[in-house]
Amino acid sequence: MESLIKELEAYKKNLSAEEKVNLSDAVLDKLYAVYPFNKFEYTISHLIAKEIISLDDYLRIRSEYISRNRYLYLFELAPRTFGETWGQRHLMELVEEFEVPSKDKDPEYSGQYDLLLNGIRVEVKASRAVKKIGGDTLTNKALTSDSKFKFDMNYQQIKPSCCDVFVWIAVWRDKIDYWVFPASVIQEPHDGGYFETVHISPQHRKNGPEPTCEREIFEGQIHINDRNYTEFEPYRVSAREIYDKILKSAIPNDNSVFQ
Repeated sequence: MESLIKELEAYKKNLSAEEKVNLSDAVLDKLYAVYPFNKFEYTISHLIAKEIISLDDYLRIRSEYISRNRYLYLFELAPRTFGETWGQRHLMELVEEFEVPSKDKDPEYSGQYDLLLNGIRVEVKASRAVKKIGGDTLTNKALTSDSKFKFDMNYQQIKPSCCDVFVWIAVWRDKIDYWVFPASVIQEPHDGGYFETVHISPQHRKNGPEPTCEREIFEGQIHINDRNYTEFEPYRVSAREIYDKILKSAIPNDNSVFQ
């Protein structure tokens, strides 16, 4: 959105003083908008009418905006729909070998992980990159991958003892990142782990034995932000690499199905 606003503002400089007033923030902010008619449609229509931009200019602006915002619709989804429904379905579309777990496939299964791949228990977590500010909607705070704004993504309900491999998804307006790593990478606080600055913070602690993880279950959360994002680089993979990376990352936990 920042790029679109900046480009339109540059075009508006070619308007007359009276026309600039008609497209000023004071006027646009009071504009009654009903989808798909909003202040951007209003501004572009005026610029075309005044021959400040051509149809070819508009088509270019439109194409570039769509490219920068191809995943913006995912910021409109409710948190549960995004994290549980979309995230798991998205991975199953990318890797057809994924299976939905059941007690037939894993007698100890009771919902503690999301997917199975060749007997490997996979936990899926997804989050969206947004400006680190309070208020406003997720859609308005959504960021592109090249944004200079500070951002925060919160991965919650992480239970390292209940899966073998994590697949984490990071959604930007313009792209999707994937990380694949063994559950052993995520440790309880002060238990070591493979990260230097990324630490899991306690969220809940459930006293076992639970139906599946035969020990006290630690549950935590991790914030990934502009300060520690690069620390996950060794685990980042393309969509095509997810399957192979899971197989290579599989380090059995105590209750692993594939031991």
